[in-house]
Amino acid sequence: MDNKEVVKENKMGTMPVNKLLLNMSLPMMASMLVQAMYNIVDSIFVSRVSEGALTAVTLSFPIQMLIIAVGGGTGVGINAVLSKALGEKDHDEVKKSATNGVFLIAMSYIVFLMIGLFGVKPFFATQKVGDAQILNYGIQYLSIVCICSVGVLTQMTFERLLQSTGKTMYSMISQMTGAIINCIMDPILIFGLFGAPRLEVAGAALATIFGQIVGASLAIYFNLTKDKEVVLSFRGFKPEGRMIKKIYSVGLPSIIMQSIGSIMNYCMNQILLGFSSTAAAVFGAYFKLQSFFFMPVFGLNNGLIPIVAFNYGAKNRKRMLKAIKLSIFYAEILFLIGVIAFELFPDKLLMIFDASPAMLDMGSRALRTIAIHFPIAAYCIIVGTVFQSLGYGVYSLWVSIARQLAVLIPAAYLLSLTGVVHNVWWAFPIAELASAVASTFFFVKIYNHTIKEIPLGVD
Repeated sequence: MDNKEVVKENKMGTMPVNKLLLNMSLPMMASMLVQAMYNIVDSIFVSRVSEGALTAVTLSFPIQMLIIAVGGGTGVGINAVLSKALGEKDHDEVKKSATNGVFLIAMSYIVFLMIGLFGVKPFFATQKVGDAQILNYGIQYLSIVCICSVGVLTQMTFERLLQSTGKTMYSMISQMTGAIINCIMDPILIFGLFGAPRLEVAGAALATIFGQIVGASLAIYFNLTKDKEVVLSFRGFKPEGRMIKKIYSVGLPSIIMQSIGSIMNYCMNQILLGFSSTAAAVFGAYFKLQSFFFMPVFGLNNGLIPIVAFNYGAKNRKRMLKAIKLSIFYAEILFLIGVIAFELFPDKLLMIFDASPAMLDMGSRALRTIAIHFPIAAYCIIVGTVFQSLGYGVYSLWVSIARQLAVLIPAAYLLSLTGVVHNVWWAFPIAELASAVASTFFFVKIYNHTIKEIPLGVD
């Protein structure tokens, strides 16, 4: 056995759980925080063009979420299958999960390329956009994002491979480099600085994909030169139905779950456009701001998944449960900070988007209302990650359907019938309560039928 594989096994199976969780998660949390920062910086510069430009980017977000859903969900499947194979010391399974995963992402890119070429205008035609400039901005932005989505899909996949083997530092470097480049290129391409053409919203899209391509290139380089536990070789490669099924048994529920988020975003935009384009801009600003707290928790998840999956394969219940409890604790701390920020300083947060007086008034009330659900969301996110780690991703799917389609959208629509836009924001806390009930039900079921049967093991 390769010496580095021994080190990996010792780290995942014997390092103190709190130290291991922080070791695995902190680099990803830092990179996710930078990711959130560049998402906000993107919108800050776009908002300086006009509120309409910010609205256009907001209306494009459902398709962007769909791209991230496919890349991230497939990555979750690869991560879980690969980490479990490492725990079981099945090196052939490790190789097959990696190569088939890369193949799946390549096929996914072809789909989004077609959407970028032929589907963007029909997508915007379905939305209640009465402003021609908003429509034009949106088509420009989304076309570039879809046609060049190979960068983000490749970056997410190869970063997941690094995370699966515990090399989160390299994954962090890849993400942070791409994000920093995007932040630098944004003002240059949007406003035409240093002799560059002024491209406005199209410049924001180009800056984003340029950063993603650089990040993807780094992730590929690190996998080929630093990760000796996963050998990527496509010589004589043929897609293997059995392995694709295993990846998607975990990843497909995650893809669908995140795609439901895309549907929710689209439906919320339509409900809010019924009030004004400013309401849609407020919703877009909220999504950018909340990423400062949600993205680090997703980084925590990325560290938790291989720990739970590895120790599940290694039959060690004690380490699994300890990692889960610590993750919930850290997630709650992060979201409590979010609650404080949203409740005390909503106006200051919105002013970074150059908010108009109308947007400021509407947005402040929105942020204060929506933030109520943050502590509940912390618990639900971690529990959903446990479902995915143990191969029960379908439970995460049902919880997401219950939260976003069965509760959030109907509640938002019914509240919109009052004719008061401020009432619509209460749909978020209502939906999160439903999510908590469903998450707890499924976790108790998994604990009694799966986790409880695993040997206790050692700490």
